[in-house]
Amino acid sequence: MIYQTVNPATGEALKTFPTLSDAELDAAVSAAHGAYAGWRQTPVAERAAILARAAAKLRAEAPHYASLLTLEMGKVAGGAHGEVALAAAILDYYAQHGEAFMTPASVPGAPGAKVLTLPLGILLAVEPWNFPYYQVARVVGPQLMVGNVVMLKHAENVPQCALAFAELLESAGAPPGVFTNIFASHDQIARLIDDPRVVGVTVTGSERAGAAVAERAGRNLKKTVMELGGSDPFIVLPDAPLEAAVDAALLGRLFNTGQSCISAKRIIVVGKERGAAFLELFTRKASTLQPGDPNEMTTRLGPLSSERALEGLLEQIAAAREGGAKVVLGGERYDRPGFYLQPTVLTDIAPDNPVYRQELFGPVASFFVVEDEEAAIALANDTPYGLGAAIFTDDIAHGEALAERIESGMVFINQASWTAPHLPFGGVKGSGFGRELAELGFGEFVNRKLVHAVPSGSPPFGPVPVKKAD
Repeated sequence: MIYQTVNPATGEALKTFPTLSDAELDAAVSAAHGAYAGWRQTPVAERAAILARAAAKLRAEAPHYASLLTLEMGKVAGGAHGEVALAAAILDYYAQHGEAFMTPASVPGAPGAKVLTLPLGILLAVEPWNFPYYQVARVVGPQLMVGNVVMLKHAENVPQCALAFAELLESAGAPPGVFTNIFASHDQIARLIDDPRVVGVTVTGSERAGAAVAERAGRNLKKTVMELGGSDPFIVLPDAPLEAAVDAALLGRLFNTGQSCISAKRIIVVGKERGAAFLELFTRKASTLQPGDPNEMTTRLGPLSSERALEGLLEQIAAAREGGAKVVLGGERYDRPGFYLQPTVLTDIAPDNPVYRQELFGPVASFFVVEDEEAAIALANDTPYGLGAAIFTDDIAHGEALAERIESGMVFINQASWTAPHLPFGGVKGSGFGRELAELGFGEFVNRKLVHAVPSGSPPFGPVPVKKAD
């Protein structure tokens, strides 16, 4: 396994980092185990202050952190600055709300009983390259706040982002071992999952990676959270304002050059004439996007993250063509240095087409027209994924009713799927299980411990309830 910075805008290999030796990995686990003993006893206010300082530094040095995102995975400058701000907001959110989330809860009907929220130990986080800070922050924020410690195995193509986040927490005052970046191999990650000192694993990535980790963790009876792939439906009902829906679909599909698990990957329009009008406007607007230097704030279409990602998408587009789909826009690599793909729109995708059930992780939209909303819901659910969804309609109450019928972890009405610290994030089916962000994300790796106290001399099963006088 090679941890290497390759500039996606030029294809130039810039820097390579060595994988840890087994001895170095063992030392890192021992350090994390030792750090947990002290960190779990650190006052909550002190843990919060460290997260708050890290958030402040992200904001104060945003150009530096954003530049690493652009350098390593090709994120356009505007999106890079937005991700830095979002990561800072997540750290601040848990710094501000973590103590309340840990407040002991009483048990209705059981005087003297309460439930405590306590940490578990070392967590292993396996994170992807598409949002190198955001993905880490939504693990680090809640888990460090509750008193767990985190070991990070980041994607191989964003090593400098991984190191930058580790340095960020160290400079904010996190003790050694509380957060540890490891450039580990797949075999070493398997060893970590088997290690009894590691109590849980969280993964954001492909279904293949998630299944492998979940299987191994399951054999070790360890809790996991899986944030996996998505092929989110974007449903446009007949009463939705057309141009607003088109603009939202463009943003939802092409944000981060389409490299997002909650992208609007399958656009589903109800009505033949309306579908034709939507497709014409969508393709016309998408065709105006031009590739550019991702370091420029005005660039909206950046490169894909790697040559491998680009080649994989080109293979999927070719397979879609062979399966009978039409490429009505794009479908080709740009003739320029770097890993740039034209904005692409596919239509006439039959259920037996290979891409019908695949995730297209880039600037490629699958477009469908259906007769009625019943067909739209059926198509939305006809996927192995269930992460997010969007419904566009002038009738919000009706949209909310339809949202209950979509098999997904999130539904957004009259907006493309998005994320924020206070909104729980996660999916069902092949998109994984568990939640991140908000209070739900805080409670995934904790010990909800019951403490039940009764007066001395009470009966074996608690005091006799006091009867009220007649």
